Amino acid sequence: MKIEILGTGCPKCQKLYENAKEAVDKAGLEAEITKVTNLNDISSYGVMVTPALVIGGTVKAAGKVPTVDEINEWLK
Repeated sequence: MKIEILGTGCPKCQKLYENAKEAVDKAGLEAEITKVTNLNDISSYGVMVTPALVIGGTVKAAGKVPTVDEINEWLK
């Protein structure tokens, strides 16, 4: 499973990365979590506000930091 954190590296982006990592660990899944900081790559997803979370190529959240539990639901 591929999870991408879209953002420029702000504190909210870092928190989203931490929440995603914790959700993956909690679910006992194997996942590659990457940070996407290039604005052209971010906009290619149609995302205009960051941070954003992409799971399996689908944007699940943008402009907010979802909780660990919310991310866990999307991982199921």
